Amino acid sequence: MSKSSNTPIDFKSLARTLTIVENELEGAEEILRTLTFSNNALVIGITGPPGAGKSTLVNAMIEELCYEGKNIAVLAIDPTSPFNYGSLLGDRIRMNAQFNKDNIFIRSLATRGSLGGLSGKTIEMSDVLRSAGFDYIFVETVGVGQSEVEIAGLADITIVVLVPESGDEIQSMKSGLMEIATVFVVNKADRAGADDFAHNIQKTANQYSKSIPVIKTIASLNEGIKELLEVIFNIPINNMDIQETVLTTRAWKIIQQKRMADIDKVKLKSDIKKLCHENGFNLYKFLENWIVNR
Repeated sequence: MSKSSNTPIDFKSLARTLTIVENELEGAEEILRTLTFSNNALVIGITGPPGAGKSTLVNAMIEELCYEGKNIAVLAIDPTSPFNYGSLLGDRIRMNAQFNKDNIFIRSLATRGSLGGLSGKTIEMSDVLRSAGFDYIFVETVGVGQSEVEIAGLADITIVVLVPESGDEIQSMKSGLMEIATVFVVNKADRAGADDFAHNIQKTANQYSKSIPVIKTIASLNEGIKELLEVIFNIPINNMDIQETVLTTRAWKIIQQKRMADIDKVKLKSDIKKLCHENGFNLYKFLENWIVNR
């Protein structure tokens, strides 16, 4: 599936391939084993709390990049309901201006219960996109607090999007964010307190001895987008230690996914439902029997 940069990509064939890999259909393992990478696609992770404007920011960034004729892919991840296991997959609606562009491919997928905002299949699907010849791959997570650190095992660059009202949140999740953030974006920077909030983020980053750029944007008005892209393009990403850490994290996630592949969460819930109201129900005894008999 490898292609050179700026070469048109067969989106229909790519979509079928992603479906096979995501749903573990026949041929999925062979597809993954034969992936080759002929260009250095930049994988950009976008994370942050719900309502920070992540989708709007991605939309503005790819709008700017598409003028260069680059091939751009977006994996937009939406949360799966813990009750009916469904997902709205609404990020595609917010990026509807990009649907008909020949060089932009958007794919939504659900977290499937992953607490870190990443589906267990996200790594494999991002590798399929890398092999397809995209220049930039954006992975937008649902934004779920401290567990956002999972994006660090997938992306070359991680953008943490916050808004001025996130002041209290940054205190509770700052240690994890400082570990994963390559760039902080204070979006909706026309709101009160944006300058002070950006300054506080920079001070907090300095406490962790990390020089992390902090960019203010108003994504809905395309303000600050060029400055953000300029910062991203000037970030060195060829650090061998970082690459080894990323590959190890990817391997760990894939192994975890394969070890859990035969766990049917719907059946687990059904079995618990039958027994949990009985007097003396013990979760650990239940699991001991369930694991043996499943």
